[in-house]
Amino acid sequence: MHATQSPARRPATGTPLPVVIGHRGAPAYRPEHTTASYELAIDLGAELIEPDVVISRDGVLVVRHESELSLTTDVASRPEFAERRTTRAVDDEVCTGWFAEDFTYPELQTLRAVERMPELRPLNTAYDGHFGILTLAEVIELARTRSTAERQIRVLAELKDPGWCTAHGLPMAELVSEELRRLGADDGTVLLQSFDPTVLRDLRARLGEDPQMVQLVPEGQSGDGMVTPAGLREISTYAQAVGPSWHRVLLEADGRPVSGASALVQEAHRAALSVFCWTLRAENAFLPEHLRRGEAPGAMGDALGEARQLLGLGVDGLITDSPDLAAAAIRELCALLPSGQHRGQVPSPR
Repeated sequence: MHATQSPARRPATGTPLPVVIGHRGAPAYRPEHTTASYELAIDLGAELIEPDVVISRDGVLVVRHESELSLTTDVASRPEFAERRTTRAVDDEVCTGWFAEDFTYPELQTLRAVERMPELRPLNTAYDGHFGILTLAEVIELARTRSTAERQIRVLAELKDPGWCTAHGLPMAELVSEELRRLGADDGTVLLQSFDPTVLRDLRARLGEDPQMVQLVPEGQSGDGMVTPAGLREISTYAQAVGPSWHRVLLEADGRPVSGASALVQEAHRAALSVFCWTLRAENAFLPEHLRRGEAPGAMGDALGEARQLLGLGVDGLITDSPDLAAAAIRELCALLPSGQHRGQVPSPR
C-alpha cells in the first residue's frame, strides 16, 4: 500500500490519520440509525458517527435515512397512521409513503425502527421493533457520552433534502444552526455534510468558522463539475472536505480499477480539502466487480480490499457500514508508517 501524500493534518478532522466514519452507525450488523447501531460503530473503531437528518412537522431534527418512513419504521403496520400515506415528488422522483414532515415529534416517538434491507441483511431483522427514532440531539449526546480524553467521538450529520424542507416552511439551515447553538455543539463536536451547497453556504454564514463542512458529490453528470480543479477550489471557500462516492475514486470512467494515483484525491488535496469517500458496504451488491466473491448479491465480498485500495489512493475518511473493516485497513496503514509516527490512532474492536 502506497498512500499518496495527504496534508499532515487533515483539514476536516485535524488528525494525521484517515478516520473511520460509521455510516448511520454500523448497519451491517444492526438496523441503521438506532442506538445499538451507533454504539456498535464506536466499539468497532468509528471516530465519527453519521446520522441523516430530516425534520418533523413541528420542526424537530430527527434521524432517518430519508423523510419517507416505511422502509425503516413500522409505520405501514400502524392503523392510526393509515390516512397519512401520500404521494409527493422528492428529488424529482415520485414517492408514495409516509413522510416525517407530516408527523409531529411525539407521533414519531411512537414508531419503531426496522431493518431497511432485510433481503440482504436478514440477521438484522432480529432487532426490528427494539429501538425508536432518535433526534440529532440524542445522537450528539451519545457521542459526548462515549468520548474520552484519549478518544473524542464526533458526529457527521448529513442534511437531507434541505431545499425541499425550506420551501415547505421548515428552514433547514436556521433550525440546524439554532439547535447546534442550543446544544453547545457549534464548537467542532459536529461536522455537517450535504449534497446541496446552498445549505452549507447558508450554515457557514450563520455559524462562522465552525462547524467543519463536507460537500457531498452526487453521482452522474450533476456532480462532475464539483470534482474539477475549479470546482474543488470553489468548494474550499466554504467547506473543509469533499465527499465523492467510491466509484469516483476507485474506478476509471470505463469501470476499470484506477491504476496509479487518483487525480480526484490529488486535486482535492491541492485545494486543501480532505476526501471522505462514501459508502463502503461488504455485500457483493455494493462492491466493484473485481472485489466481488461469488455470484450471490448478499454474499460477502472483499470489503477489506476495497478499504485498502481507497486508503492507498490517499482518501482521508471512509464512510462505511462496517467500521471494523475500515479500522482494520487503517491499522494496516499505521503499521507501514515509520516507527513511532502516529501509530495506534484507531482502536481495535472491543
